[in-house]
Amino acid sequence: MSGRDRIERKAEAAERRYEEESLMLDKRQEEFKVIEEVFDRLTLEGVYKLIHQKVIDEIHGVIKAGKEARIYWGKDPEDKELAIKIYYTSTADFRKGMMQYIQGDPRFKRVRRSSVRNVIYTWTQKEYKNLQLAEEAGVNAPRPIAFNRNILVMTFIGHDGVPAPLLREVDLSDPDEFYSELIREVRLLYTGAGLVHGDLSEYNVMVWEETPVIFDVSQALLTNHPLSESLIQRDIANVNYYFGRLGVDTFEDSKLEMWVKGESEDLS
Repeated sequence: MSGRDRIERKAEAAERRYEEESLMLDKRQEEFKVIEEVFDRLTLEGVYKLIHQKVIDEIHGVIKAGKEARIYWGKDPEDKELAIKIYYTSTADFRKGMMQYIQGDPRFKRVRRSSVRNVIYTWTQKEYKNLQLAEEAGVNAPRPIAFNRNILVMTFIGHDGVPAPLLREVDLSDPDEFYSELIREVRLLYTGAGLVHGDLSEYNVMVWEETPVIFDVSQALLTNHPLSESLIQRDIANVNYYFGRLGVDTFEDSKLEMWVKGESEDLS
């Protein structure tokens, strides 16, 4: 094949890709209005790729907007509900605090701190991998489906676009039982997934079908990380404080820590 033939073939392939993307954009023009005003071209290209891979079929409105990311409700080609989390890259001031949760993790040794995108992309991948570990251990958490660049696709916890409420928003019918279920999940996260959540509170636990669902695990650390000791202690203190305010007779922090780590089988 001559050089000219190769150039012509590449040009034809580029034209086909352009036509496919144009058709895709026309088909979903209304859907993409919800994201194109906030996110840049590279993010939109990542979304296109996930659609092309048939991970995403529909994207609807924002169900949560925070300082780090926006979460959209969507559906896959089989009409199953999705949570599509897209991290900001243009106003990612929060990245300054990310490195302490990335450094020391053997899964991410080559992170260019000078590149905002590289840090955010690594953060997205980290949350995906943490959710994989949680799923493998049987922790009640969103199931990871795919990621691309700063986009994370997970199962949707809720129904018909309405997300499950946060723990702080629910008047629990049996706080004692819910406390017991939640600390079992924390133990499973530690001993089964090898993770410490690191920011566990009533803001990072959903209530779905009367059971706790732990989410937002981007900052979660491996249990052998230098910061894991202090963070598991903070998680336990946060959980005990919240349920203590609800009148639950919580376990002593130090005893609960040993039990969560699997160092003790007795909480009495």
